[in-house]
Amino acid sequence: MHRLIVSPFLEQRVLMRPGSRGGALLPAPRYEELRALDPAEPAPAWYVDAVREQWDDLDVGGPLGESTLVRQPSSWGYGKASWEINLGCNYACKHCYLGLKMNSGMPWEDKKRCLDVMAEAGVLWLQITGGEPTVDKDFMRAYRYAFELGMMITISTNGSLLWRENLLRLFRECPPYRVTVSMYGATKASYDELTQREGAWDQFVQGMNAARHARLPLRMSVIVTDDNAHERDAMVALCESWGVEHVVYTNITPTIYGGGEVLTAQSEEHLRARKPFTGCNAGHIFFHMDPHGLVSICKIGRDDQISLPHEGIQGLARLGEIADRLMLRTGGCSGCTLSGSCTVCRPLAKHFQAAKAPLASYCQHGSTKAG
Repeated sequence: MHRLIVSPFLEQRVLMRPGSRGGALLPAPRYEELRALDPAEPAPAWYVDAVREQWDDLDVGGPLGESTLVRQPSSWGYGKASWEINLGCNYACKHCYLGLKMNSGMPWEDKKRCLDVMAEAGVLWLQITGGEPTVDKDFMRAYRYAFELGMMITISTNGSLLWRENLLRLFRECPPYRVTVSMYGATKASYDELTQREGAWDQFVQGMNAARHARLPLRMSVIVTDDNAHERDAMVALCESWGVEHVVYTNITPTIYGGGEVLTAQSEEHLRARKPFTGCNAGHIFFHMDPHGLVSICKIGRDDQISLPHEGIQGLARLGEIADRLMLRTGGCSGCTLSGSCTVCRPLAKHFQAAKAPLASYCQHGSTKAG
């Protein structure tokens, strides 16, 4: 199994180590030199030195293929992707933007085909999410297969199953780039209430203890809602006591179906003013795939999806045009005098509008200042 990945990434060529935040840029001629080598040939001296300079515990002397996977260039220009492997979850969180959490998805052969297409499209960074991804019956072999294809993998999880030895063994053998764990409270009462699962807090603590002991590359997503708002500082303090980096999230969005029921979980006093939306490259350099292999520009803009199992990589040729169309200001937003400093993209505004959310939650016209 490779310990290093050399790969094109958009306009660059990068040297990455799974499980490590560090990396290095390679000049194009150096990348081409490595790409031309037979895996059985010795790694060039300059490469051995470059690796040692970046990671002094790693010696890649010997055949290049024993340590390094050299990925081929792609003409498609995609560097990142996210994948909901399953919408199923062992929690029933009040704020979840996925709405109905049904256990459904593709058979293994279709999952494998989609991962092959992602690799062919140039995807280096892959986020596997859900639902809760670790409950999917194919999670472990999908993760391992993506790793073998040379992807740097982030897992988004509630952490409840991270104590399982089979998962920990998988992550030792195939290190993730990051494990992002959502945090729903600092006590059993608030945590179990928000997740609507008795014993969820106990599972979370057990998973976090195991993950920290295994030295997984953790990042916490601290979710602030009406149920746990009084524990906001306690959640942050717990992350700090664990020595785990964290990001605090306070703004809840409607479900992917435009449902506003989850907005009632929001803590009004903790809402943050959104920064102006300055555009993104959704659909152009990254994309999202749902459990059925339907590709969209991102997790929010899911209109005009492309079936990767049926269309294959050629289907991605339409994604850029779809992205440009979805970003147009329509449905009451066209001609808006404040659109130059709008705080949400058009696909997200559409979800808020479908949910009949208060204007102030997504539009400047709803604020006192704008009025």
